[in-house]
Amino acid sequence: MTTDLPAAGLARRSWRLSARLFTGVLSLGVTVLGLLIFTFTLSHMAPIDPALQLVGDHASESTYAQVRHQLGLDQPLPVQFWRYLQHLVQGDMGISRTTGQPVVNDLLHTFPATLELATCAILFGAIGGIALALLAAYKPGSWLDSIARLVSLLGFSVPVFWLGLLGLLLFYAVLHWASGPGRLDDIYLYTLEPKTGFVLIDSWLSGDREMFRNAVSHLWLPVLVLGMLSMAGITRLLRALLLEESNKEYVVLARSKGAGRLRILLRHVFPNVLGPLITVLALSYASLLEGAVLTETVFAWPGVGRYLTNALFASDTPAILGTTLLIGTCFVLLNAFADALTLLIDPKTR
Repeated sequence: MTTDLPAAGLARRSWRLSARLFTGVLSLGVTVLGLLIFTFTLSHMAPIDPALQLVGDHASESTYAQVRHQLGLDQPLPVQFWRYLQHLVQGDMGISRTTGQPVVNDLLHTFPATLELATCAILFGAIGGIALALLAAYKPGSWLDSIARLVSLLGFSVPVFWLGLLGLLLFYAVLHWASGPGRLDDIYLYTLEPKTGFVLIDSWLSGDREMFRNAVSHLWLPVLVLGMLSMAGITRLLRALLLEESNKEYVVLARSKGAGRLRILLRHVFPNVLGPLITVLALSYASLLEGAVLTETVFAWPGVGRYLTNALFASDTPAILGTTLLIGTCFVLLNAFADALTLLIDPKTR
């Protein structure tokens, strides 16, 4: 009987893991489907007629009816949505009415730009936010704590577009420390061979160090502007978590035994807040992926946010649905990844 107990425990653990995995996949599918239904319905409630956009105001009634039939707009809304799902399963998101290209191709071209910008911004925000929060928790009430609170306050208070315009004025127009809008200068833009879609990687692989430096000079300012937003949220929340954890009994006991403040903070307090910190980092990263619209507009960054903005102004339903599906899937996947990582790291969640 003793040999059967570990096997039974392993079976129960495997069953729980499988059940959680199935629940997570089902939740992902339901969330994405609900997002698609909501966006599809909302896009069809817009006052702009897509068929009228294509044929113009002076087209005949027969031409207008023919275009509506070709677009499937003469069918009931559930039928249109079902047809869209059938095409989506085959990897067809439709043709963008703004660019005239398949939406999949547009997203493959624009998403790496947003991913590169958001990844660098979250790295900057995470490193700076964690460092400031640790300094604030190490000496609460000191000038270090005041700097951390000031950074978090400015990050939430200053509008991103205003900070971007001010940064362009100061670092580009006056000091010439940064290059202008876009990802590369024109002299490099048309000579770079796109291999990964990430300008930093592609310029490094090309062997042209001047091109790589030019890519960095274009990237660092929008990363700084966008990273300030995530740094503010990370600093504010992590500081509150660290100060709350520092008042618990095990910390008082460790201090009474003579343990140093820094040792307690790094070896005992910080590991106990890793679970909420992972969730905050994942949600901040997802927010940067979906919320970089203003930054991409100010810096003429050819990413998903700018593409979605143009699609919304043009009432480009296929482009709107494709972009929303991509961003929503990234958001849900990052949230699921954060939950899974928290389960592995934090025993209390298990």
